[in-house]
Amino acid sequence: MQRHFLITLLLSVFIALLGIGIIVPIMPVFAESLGAGGMALGGIIAAFSITRGFCQPIVGNLSDRWGRKGFLLSGLTVYTLVGLIMPEATTVPSLVLIRALHGVGSAMIVPVAMAYVSDMAPAGSEGRYMGMLNVAIFTGIGSGPLIGGVCTDIWGMSSAFYVMAGLSAVALLLVLLQLRDFSAPAAKVVSKVGVIKAIQTMLAVRRTVGILLARLSTMIIMVPTMAFLPLLMHQWFDATGVQIGVVIAARTLINAVLQTPFGRLADRKDKIRLLRFGCLVISGVMCLVPLADNFWALLGLFIILGCGEAIIWPTLGALATEEGRRYGQGNMMGVFNLAMSGGVFFGAIGAGFTTDYFGLHWSFFLIGLLVFGLTMAATRIIAGDPRQESTVI
Repeated sequence: MQRHFLITLLLSVFIALLGIGIIVPIMPVFAESLGAGGMALGGIIAAFSITRGFCQPIVGNLSDRWGRKGFLLSGLTVYTLVGLIMPEATTVPSLVLIRALHGVGSAMIVPVAMAYVSDMAPAGSEGRYMGMLNVAIFTGIGSGPLIGGVCTDIWGMSSAFYVMAGLSAVALLLVLLQLRDFSAPAAKVVSKVGVIKAIQTMLAVRRTVGILLARLSTMIIMVPTMAFLPLLMHQWFDATGVQIGVVIAARTLINAVLQTPFGRLADRKDKIRLLRFGCLVISGVMCLVPLADNFWALLGLFIILGCGEAIIWPTLGALATEEGRRYGQGNMMGVFNLAMSGGVFFGAIGAGFTTDYFGLHWSFFLIGLLVFGLTMAATRIIAGDPRQESTVI
């Protein structure tokens, strides 16, 4: 029965994230058509990250107490509405507000799905289970841009948003009819304290702080490599929507394909070494992007980027799942994804600033250096005292 719920959850996440992936190559071009510059585009992305970041710890904490299904249904409802109203935006401020609402919906989906999967994961199989969830996430996001590019080239930008709305509605029905809440095994702690106390407890533990910093720093690259990439390709060699979709999809799909083998590897090998190697790869790719001046060079770099991320995500997910057994999986995944939103926020502001003042070339290079420094510091913190134990809430 648990296998049935896992399949249902993974399929629902795949469908929902497919809808999100469809609008990835569309959003920056759509925002630019409304008059958004580099800083404005960064602000649009930051609005999503701020609301998602603020809501994720609250949703995670409440899902430990109230159950997870209701939050998934609410998030998918918001996704459906956002897909319907986003094409109607006529100004940058209205787009900012819609993206802020989008962030609220996102806070109820991925962190809650991660907590669901963490509840199911047996000890010693955390990497494999988080790898399966990441396959659903990255396959959905990775397939979406290509579909979005085709929709835009044939029917215009609005069609991509409506397809997102339809897919979100399908995922909503699947969760409503096929998924139910279930109790985690007794060995997995379910926190009864408030979100503030939960966060304070986590931040008092060095290992947890390192994991959260690693999550934040690795997410800084998401804005330049996803939201600003279409602008870069348009400016450098007048790329088509399909070419943009192929580059983004290749990075994400190779990431998805490698999640399961690297998830199993994370369960067997030294997680800190794997994390360091993956971070070195993604930082190096960021620094090399300014040297790529054609479609094929960018495609090759983004395939390598996907390989690096395929090492990082199941490894970090396994580390977070181990910590979640002490704090409650909803609490841990809520704060874990808050760190992700923090990384996207700082990446959005940093990419917007460096793009406006130094240009896209320097934006990628400087962010690559920043990510390298932060990730190496994070792995040192995680490895600093392996004997230190978290306090159970």
